Amino acid sequence: MAAERGARRLLSTSSFWLCCLLLLGRRASGAAATRSGSPPQSPESSIRTFTPFYFLVEPVDTLSVRGSSVILNCSAYSEPSPKIEWKKDGTFLNLVSDDRRQLLPDGSLFISSVVHSKHNKPDEGYYQCVATVDSLGTIVSRTAKLTIAGLPRFSSQPEPSSVYAGNSAILNCEVNADLVPFVRWEQNRQPLLLDDRVIKLPSGTLVISNATEGDEGLYRCIVEGGGPPKYSDEAELKVLPDPEVVPNLVFLKQPSSLVRVIGQSAVLPCVASGLPNPTIRWMKNEEALDVESSERLVLLAGGSLEISDVTEDDAGTYFCIADNGNETIEAQAELTVQVQPEFLKQPTNIYAHESMDIIFECEVTGKPTPTVKWVKNGDMVIPSDYFKIVKEHNLQVLGLVKSDEGFYQCIAENDVGNAQAGAQLIILEHAPATTGPLPSAPRDVVASLVSTRFIKLTWRTPASDPHGDNLTYSVFYTKEGIARERVENTSRPGEMQVTIQNLMPATVYIFRVMAQNKHGSGESSAPLRVETQPEVQLPGPAPNIRAYATSPTSITVTWETPLSGNGEIQNYKLYYMEKGTDKEQDVDVSSHSHTISGLKKYTEYSFRVVAYNKHGPGVSTQDVAIRTFSDVPSAAPQNLSLEVRNSKSIVIHWQPPPPATQNGQITGYKIRYRKASRKSDVTETLVTGTQLSQLIEGLDRGTEYNFRVAALTINGTGPATDWLSAETFESDLDETRVPEVPSSLHVRPLVTSIVVSWTPPENQNIVVRGYAIGYGIGSPHAQTIKVDYKQRYYTIENLDPSSHYVITLKAFNNVGEGIPLYESAVTRPHTDTSEVDLFVINAPYTPVPDPTPMMPPVGVQASILSHDTIRITWADNSLPKHQKITDSRYYTVRWKTNIPANTKYKNANATTLSYLVTGLKPNTLYEFSVMVTKGRRSSTWSMTAHGTTFELVPTSPPKDVTVVSKEGKPRTIIVNWQPPSEANGKITGYIIYYSTDVNAEIHDWVIEPVVGNRLTHQIQELTLDTPYYFKIQARNSKGMGPMSEAVQFRTPKADSSDKMANDQASGSAGKGSRLPDLGSEYKPPMSGSNSPHGSPTSSLDSNMLLVIIVSVGVITIVVVVIIAIFCTRRTTSHQKKKRAACKSVNGSHKYKGNSKDVKPPDLWIHHERLELKPIDKSPDPNPIMTDTPIPRNSQDITPVDNSMDSNIHQRRNSYRGHESEDSMSTLAGRRGMRPKMMMPFDTQPPQQSVRNTPSTDTMPASSSQTCCTDHQDPEGATSSSYLASSQEEDSGQSLPTAHVRPSHPLKSFAVPAVPPPGPPTYDPALPSTPLLSQQALNHHIHSVKTASIGTLGRSRPPMPVVVPSAPEVQETTRMLEDSESSYEPDELTKEMAHLEGLMKDLNAITTA
Repeated sequence: MAAERGARRLLSTSSFWLCCLLLLGRRASGAAATRSGSPPQSPESSIRTFTPFYFLVEPVDTLSVRGSSVILNCSAYSEPSPKIEWKKDGTFLNLVSDDRRQLLPDGSLFISSVVHSKHNKPDEGYYQCVATVDSLGTIVSRTAKLTIAGLPRFSSQPEPSSVYAGNSAILNCEVNADLVPFVRWEQNRQPLLLDDRVIKLPSGTLVISNATEGDEGLYRCIVEGGGPPKYSDEAELKVLPDPEVVPNLVFLKQPSSLVRVIGQSAVLPCVASGLPNPTIRWMKNEEALDVESSERLVLLAGGSLEISDVTEDDAGTYFCIADNGNETIEAQAELTVQVQPEFLKQPTNIYAHESMDIIFECEVTGKPTPTVKWVKNGDMVIPSDYFKIVKEHNLQVLGLVKSDEGFYQCIAENDVGNAQAGAQLIILEHAPATTGPLPSAPRDVVASLVSTRFIKLTWRTPASDPHGDNLTYSVFYTKEGIARERVENTSRPGEMQVTIQNLMPATVYIFRVMAQNKHGSGESSAPLRVETQPEVQLPGPAPNIRAYATSPTSITVTWETPLSGNGEIQNYKLYYMEKGTDKEQDVDVSSHSHTISGLKKYTEYSFRVVAYNKHGPGVSTQDVAIRTFSDVPSAAPQNLSLEVRNSKSIVIHWQPPPPATQNGQITGYKIRYRKASRKSDVTETLVTGTQLSQLIEGLDRGTEYNFRVAALTINGTGPATDWLSAETFESDLDETRVPEVPSSLHVRPLVTSIVVSWTPPENQNIVVRGYAIGYGIGSPHAQTIKVDYKQRYYTIENLDPSSHYVITLKAFNNVGEGIPLYESAVTRPHTDTSEVDLFVINAPYTPVPDPTPMMPPVGVQASILSHDTIRITWADNSLPKHQKITDSRYYTVRWKTNIPANTKYKNANATTLSYLVTGLKPNTLYEFSVMVTKGRRSSTWSMTAHGTTFELVPTSPPKDVTVVSKEGKPRTIIVNWQPPSEANGKITGYIIYYSTDVNAEIHDWVIEPVVGNRLTHQIQELTLDTPYYFKIQARNSKGMGPMSEAVQFRTPKADSSDKMANDQASGSAGKGSRLPDLGSEYKPPMSGSNSPHGSPTSSLDSNMLLVIIVSVGVITIVVVVIIAIFCTRRTTSHQKKKRAACKSVNGSHKYKGNSKDVKPPDLWIHHERLELKPIDKSPDPNPIMTDTPIPRNSQDITPVDNSMDSNIHQRRNSYRGHESEDSMSTLAGRRGMRPKMMMPFDTQPPQQSVRNTPSTDTMPASSSQTCCTDHQDPEGATSSSYLASSQEEDSGQSLPTAHVRPSHPLKSFAVPAVPPPGPPTYDPALPSTPLLSQQALNHHIHSVKTASIGTLGRSRPPMPVVVPSAPEVQETTRMLEDSESSYEPDELTKEMAHLEGLMKDLNAITTA
C-alpha cells in the first residue's frame, strides 16, 4: 500500500505541471524541468522559491614575503547570513585555536605573520572560501594562490665588462621570478636612478644605452625580500674610446619566448652592440611594427620592446632586427597570450520532480582551454552512471532523488586562473490528484526487444480502461540494487511501447509502468526484471598518434598499443585523406609505425588509426594533420602576357602556377628577358612576395624583346614559361588631343541596377586614361563615375525600379574628355522575377561599399532526391531580396552522419544557394549546415538541417549463417543468421534457399520464406544422413539483396534400423493424415523380398496377390470402357469443363510441402517410369508456393496399403524390366519447363492438413479427376499411361500415386499420363475447380507437396512420388486436343486391343 500511495503521488503531477507550463512558458531542454524564473504555483500547495546565495567578493592570487601580513578577502550574501569557512589545499582550516590566522567579521582570512622557510612552508598554497547556510546548501569560491617569495638566490650575477662610448651595455642579475619586484641596483655603493637611458628588465638585468664616461664604476644588485638584504658580487664597467678595429655587430641580449596573461605587460629584451651604433627595429609575423604611432608599444633603452595591456591579437612571432649600415642581424621570440576562464553561459536555477533527468548548462572560454569540474554543496561531483558530464562542460543528473537538492557550481580552471558560477536545484513535491477514477496497472508488460544498450518495452491497456486512447504512460526503471529510479514517458496518448536507451551491457534493470488519465496516475505494474545483452569487446583508440613529414612526398605515422585492448591486437588500419577531399584511403599495418609514400608535395593530409582484434575494428583515434615538405614548383606560371606601355617600357602579367604544382609557398618570381636579336644578353629581375605583374623600363625603341617567368619557393626555382615576345613602340602614343568616341556601348537593365559594357575607341594611337560614365533619370548629367582605362564593364547600383535612365560614356586622358556616346534604358519593375545575372565581372576599380558583418545562411532545408542524393537549399540575409549573388562570395556546405560515431564532416563549396550532395549511404540520417565566405571573412555555421536518404535494396548478404540440428529431432534443423551489414533499409523478410546439390541452378533450390526481422528459422522433415546447402537472402521495401555464401550441413544418422523404420512410419502416418486400419497382417510390397526394416511378413502368398491385382485390373478396364462410351455422348459444356481441369492439373508450378498433404495411395505398382499426378484441393486462394521440387526427406510419403482398390491402365510400346538412372527424369531435365514465379512475403504459409478419414471431406469418385498427356522420355521411347480415378470405400478419396525404385534424393521419375478415355464429371461445388482452371496461365499460388525418392544405396519400401512437372508446349496442345475429342466405336475397338496387350504385360509380370 505504501508503494501504491507513493506511485499515485509521483504520477499525479499532470495537472500540476499544466499550471507550471502556463506560468513559466518553457521547460528545460531534454529534462522536462523548469528553469529559473517565477516558481510554479498551485492553489493547493505552497512552492518554495529560489534563495539568492552568492559571493560578493572572492579571494585573488597574492604574492607576499615572509614575516609580512596577508588578507585574503571573501564575502558572501544570503538571507539568513551564511557561515564562512576556509580551506587550504582542500582541507578546512581550524581558525579557533590559531593565533596567526583569524577570520574577520566580513569573512576574510587574515594572516598576521607569514611563515616561510626552506623546510617549513605552512602558509603557501591554495585557499578557498566556503559559505554555508543551514537547510539551504553550500557554495565555494574560486581558488586563490598565496605565493611566498623564496629566499634570495642568484642564478646569474654581474660580471666585469667594457663598452664603447655611445654603445649599449648589460649587467646580469637574475634571481627567483617571485623576487624580481624586490631587486634594485647600486653604482659605487649608491642607489642607481633609472631613467629612459638606464632601465631594469623584468628579469632583473640592467641595461645601459648610449654609454658615457659617467656610467663607469662598480655595480651590484640587491634583493630585499623581507629579511636582511642580499648583495650580489660587484662588477666594474669601463667605457672605452672608439677602437681602431671596427667590432662586429652582436647581440648582447636576445628576446626569449614569453607567456603573458591578457591585460598584463610584456617586455621583449633586445640589446645589440657594434660600430657604428646599431638601430633596432621590430617585426611581427613578417610585418613591420610602427612603434611611434602605437600607444601600447614602447621602444625601451637599448631597443627592447614593451607591450602594455596585452591582448590576444598581440600573440605571434616577433623579430628583432639590428642594423648598423655594415651588417644586419636578427633574432626572434614567440609571445603567447593566455586568457583566464570566462563564462559564456552560466548555470541557471531549476525546478524538477523526483525521477526526472536535468541538465545544468555551463559554457566557458579561455586560453589554454579550461577544464571544468562540478561541485554540489561544496563537494566534488564524481561522474557516475547518474551524474554525467555531457557536451564537455554540462552536468546531467539522471533519476533525481530528494537528496540531489542543493547548490551546484561549475568551476572552470586553466593555467592562468579559475572561476566559478552556480545555480540552485529544488525538488518539488507532487500535486495531489483530482477526484475521479484512476487507471489500474498496465497489463502484460514485456521486453519485446533486448539489446546491449537499449530495451524496448510493450504492454497492454489497464483492465479499468480497455480502450486506453486517452491514457499516457510513464516507464520507471533502475539498475538492480540501486535506489535511484529514472522515468521515460510515452510520446503520445494511447502509445503502449517505449524504447529505453543508453543502458549498460550485461546489466540487470528493473522496469515498471504506470498509466495516467486526466485525474492523475494509476497503479504501477509489477516489476519486470530484464538483463541487457553482453557487448563484444573491441579495442580502444591507439594513444599518442603522431605524424611527421620525411620528404616532399612521404609522411611517417607512429602510435602505441591501445590501453583498452580487450584482447590481442591482430593488426591496425591506417586511414589517411588529403585535406579538402572526401576520399579516404587506408592501409593495413602490423607494427606501430608506417610511412606513406607517393603523396602530393606541400599538401596537408589527415591521419587516423583503428586497431583490430578478433571481434573487429575498435575505436578510431582523433585525426592528426601534417603537411608534406615543400619543394621547387613543378610547373611554370600561367597566363603570361605582355602589355607595351610606350616606346621604353613593357608590363609583364602572369598568374601563379596551378595550386597542385606550387609545392610550397610562392616567395617570388624570377623574370628573365633579352633582345630577340641578341640571345646571349639576358637580364634577370626578381619579384618578391605575391606580386603578379612587373613594369620593365629602360628598353630600346622599336625593339623586340623575349620574356619568361619562373616561380620561386624557399627550395629554389621552378620551371620557366616559354619565351614570349613583344616589340616596343617606335614612338609614344599621342596625348596631345582627347580620345575618340568609344566604338560601342551596351546597357542591360535590371530592377535596381544597370550593367554597362563598352569597347575602346577604334583609334589606338591616342592615349586613354579612363572612362567617364554619366547617368540620371531623363538626363545623363545627374551623376558621373570614372573608371580605369582597362575596365570594360560597370554595374550602376541603387537605381529606382521602372525608371527611364539616360547613360553617357566618354573616354578621357590628360588633355580632356572625348566625344560622348549615349544610350537609354528602363529599369525593370519590382515584380519582375526574370532577373538573372549573366555577368560575373571582376572589376577591381569599381568602388564597392564595405559589406556588413557576415551572417550565417538561414532556412537551410534538405530535400531527399534518392538513396544517395540530397539537395541542400538555403537563403542569405546579406543578399538583396531577390537573392542574387553579384560578388565573389561562396558557400561551404558540410555534412556528416552519427553512425558510426567516429565519422567526420565532409565539405563542399558552392557559388549558388543550393548544392547537390551525392555519394551518401542509403537509409541514413545526415545533418547539414552551411556558412558563407566573402574575402577573408566567414560566417558561423548555420542551424543544422536533417534528412534521411531513401532506402535501397540490400547490397550485402546476411552474415554469420549457421546451421545446427535440433536436439531430439534429427530431421529438424535450425538456421541462424545476422542481418546484412548494408541493409540499406528496414529488413522486411528473408528467403532461405536449400538444396542437396550446391551446383544446382538457384531456381532448383527449395525456398523457405521468413517474414519480418526474425534471425532464426526451423526447417523440418529433412532426409537423414544427407548433406544440405543453405543460402539466405534479405529483403526490404526496395527488393531482394544478394545471397550469402552456401553453408553445408549434414543431417545426423539414425541410431538403428529399427528406429529408422519407426521414424518412417511415424513421419508418414502422422502430421495430420493417418492410415486406415489395415490389420495385423498388413505388409507393404517389397518387390518380392522381405522388408529390410524388419516388417512382419504376411502369410498371403505373393503370387496370389498378383492374381488379385490382375483381376481387379480387368474389372477396372471394363468399367473404364463403359464410362468412355457414356462420356462420348456428353454435351460440349462438359468438354469445356474437362479442358479447364486439364489446364489446371497440368500447371507447371512446383511447390514445397510436407507429408501432411499427401494421402495414402490405393495401390503401389513396381515400375520406374510411372508417375501419377495428384490434385491438391486447397481452400486457401493464396498459399505460399515454392519454385523447386526438392524433397525434404525420403520419409514424407505414407506407406502403401496393399488392400486398397486401384485400377491402373498403362500402354507401352516396349516393356523394360529395369531402367538405368540415366533414363530417369531429373531436376535438370525439367528446368526448361518451370515458369517464373513471384513469392509473397506478407503472409505466412498456410499449414494445411488433408485428412484421409471417412468422417470428413469424403468426395465421390467422379469429383476426383486427373488430366494427363503424353511425355517423351529421355531416350526417345514413348511411354504413356491411363489413369482413372478411384475411391476407397473405407477411407474416402485417395490420391493416385506410383511407386519408383529407390534412388538419389533429387532424382525424379515423372512421366505424365494421358487422359482417361472419356470425359469426367465435375462437382461444381469443389473449391479447387475455379482456382485450378487458370493455374498454368495466371500462376496462381497453389500448394502441392513433393515426395522424396529415398537415399542412394539404401533399400527402401516403395514410396509414391508426386512431381508436378510441366509438359512441353507441343504436349500441352496435344493433351487439349485429346481432351476435346470423342471416341468413336472404331477407336474404342483399338483401345480394347491395347488393353489386351496391357493384360499380357501384367501376366508377364506375374509370371516373372
